[in-house]
Amino acid sequence: MMNRRHASLALALASGLPLSSFAQKKIVLGFSQIGAESEWRTANTESIKQAAKDAGIDLKFSDAQQKQENQIKAIRSFIAQKVDVIGFSPVVESGWETVLREAKAAKIPVILTDRTVDVKDDTLWVTFMGSDFLEEGRKAGRWLTENVKGSDVKIVELQGTVGSGPAIDRKKGFEEIIKGKPQYKIVRSQTGDFTRAKGKEVMQAFLKADPKVNVLYAHNDDMAIGAIQAIEEAGLKPGKDITIISVDGVKGAFEAMMAGKLNVTVECSPLLGPQLMATVKDVVAGKPVPKRIVTQEGIFPMDTAAKEFPNRKY
Repeated sequence: MMNRRHASLALALASGLPLSSFAQKKIVLGFSQIGAESEWRTANTESIKQAAKDAGIDLKFSDAQQKQENQIKAIRSFIAQKVDVIGFSPVVESGWETVLREAKAAKIPVILTDRTVDVKDDTLWVTFMGSDFLEEGRKAGRWLTENVKGSDVKIVELQGTVGSGPAIDRKKGFEEIIKGKPQYKIVRSQTGDFTRAKGKEVMQAFLKADPKVNVLYAHNDDMAIGAIQAIEEAGLKPGKDITIISVDGVKGAFEAMMAGKLNVTVECSPLLGPQLMATVKDVVAGKPVPKRIVTQEGIFPMDTAAKEFPNRKY
């Protein structure tokens, strides 16, 4: 008796179709996303889901709700399901060694997107694809020193999630530029966890402690937008009384700039989906891929917002 596979092959031969069209099975990608903490992250998820569909890749998607233990659980589940490739955006940098060793033992290649990991053995992952967060911090710092002058510039900083790659590097890059320029001082720095609600709450505390700050540097647009509400509620004018510099380049930031409430945003593109799927296919095909794939990005000051806004996809 003929089984289903043999029947398919017989059908292929009878119809003149190439055998390869029946032999090829769909690539299975297991992807663990951090969560949905910001406009940026939502756009990143949509880009990955759409690109997988377009590329004909079977995507097993897991939302970690900003918890590392959920990501580790998801990765172990992907290993158990014997997926072809594992991709993930790590919520924090450390604590991945064990689970990545398990993936390597199962011979499942791992691709890091958007954020990197801190492990001793860098053969535990194939490639890291995403932005240069250090350079984003430098861009923010350069814009500040070129556009905000004064002998005593007081800066408050809204940091991203503690221990995450973007928070560490955006702080480091920014500080690298203002180092040796004593007129620029970070007077307060606290995490806003990349969310609007926390950005607003922390900015309220900053303003209570010192209403005479000159600059806000936010590690992402969502925290900046939350902080704008706090600044307005304190009777101050965001973008005028307090210069606001943030990172991501989401539509909400462009709307805030067009309203004169945010001064500049440093771009960090979330649209990594197509690039990720192309890399997944290369990895499965055994093609060499670079260890680091950097996304190309710009910087958008307030006066460019109206012109650039129609081009924004996220």
